[in-house]
Amino acid sequence: MHRTATLAAWAVAAALSMVPAAAWSQDEDASVAPTARAPVQQVSIRSLADGKPVLTGYLFKPAEGSGKAPAIVLLHTRDGAYSSRAGGDYRATTLTPRFKSWGQFWAARGYYVLLVDSYGARGFPEGFADTPAKDRPDSVDDVDVRPLDAYGALQYLRALPEVDGDRIGLMGFSNGGSAALATMADDKPGDMRKLGFRAAVALYPGCVLNKRFDRQGYRPYAPVRLFMGESDRGASPGICEALVDRSRKAKGDIELTLYAGVGHGFDEPGRRTQEVELNAKATADVRARAEVFFQRALAPRN
Repeated sequence: MHRTATLAAWAVAAALSMVPAAAWSQDEDASVAPTARAPVQQVSIRSLADGKPVLTGYLFKPAEGSGKAPAIVLLHTRDGAYSSRAGGDYRATTLTPRFKSWGQFWAARGYYVLLVDSYGARGFPEGFADTPAKDRPDSVDDVDVRPLDAYGALQYLRALPEVDGDRIGLMGFSNGGSAALATMADDKPGDMRKLGFRAAVALYPGCVLNKRFDRQGYRPYAPVRLFMGESDRGASPGICEALVDRSRKAKGDIELTLYAGVGHGFDEPGRRTQEVELNAKATADVRARAEVFFQRALAPRN
């Protein structure tokens, strides 16, 4: 997608950010697939990318409470949203353990959680585990396209009467973490502090970001927190440190937490990963820090 097309889509996002619920077609799947605790509903999300493709999303619902609830949008890794054992059966029950786990984690704490499948509707449900970034199609670019999927998810959540549209956060993983950083960049038209996400968390993101911010620097329009391992070979901690340092000098509200002896994808809930003590400790620390961060950042405004 060209830069001009991207900015036009941002303008659409800003203009539609407060469209009432009745104006949006949600096209929800009638079936609800329960997981361990919170129910998960398959829904349809209209991206703001060129052509406005209709994407599949998975909505984790918290227990009923009083008043409107906050929400979090999840952006998946380059491997996609589904388990490698899905065998072509792509639905809530075949999501990866990572996203089931995080969806349940946030739902148990009172959040609506919307996982966006950026790849399935574009013909790549199995993801790009072995495909270098330069060889992936432009239609799934993490800097130019996937942020527009995130904003489509934001519009979807704001159309739900049970969600507080002013208290929505964003969380991305690896390639999805890069997309989260690009989503939060203060380079969009309109007052994104009012129109956009309230805060974001990025786990082990790639911080090159198509070199878009090399000249003018990167600054988020709302608080952002990064978490990754010092031994990460899937993304560069050094590049992320440089991005964060430059951003903080420009008064960006952004922080990076690095974990010694930890590599890429340390939060994978499988036994093989979590039996490694450093991974387990890093995962627990991320969850604790992210919980406090979103609790504060998504609190009702005074």
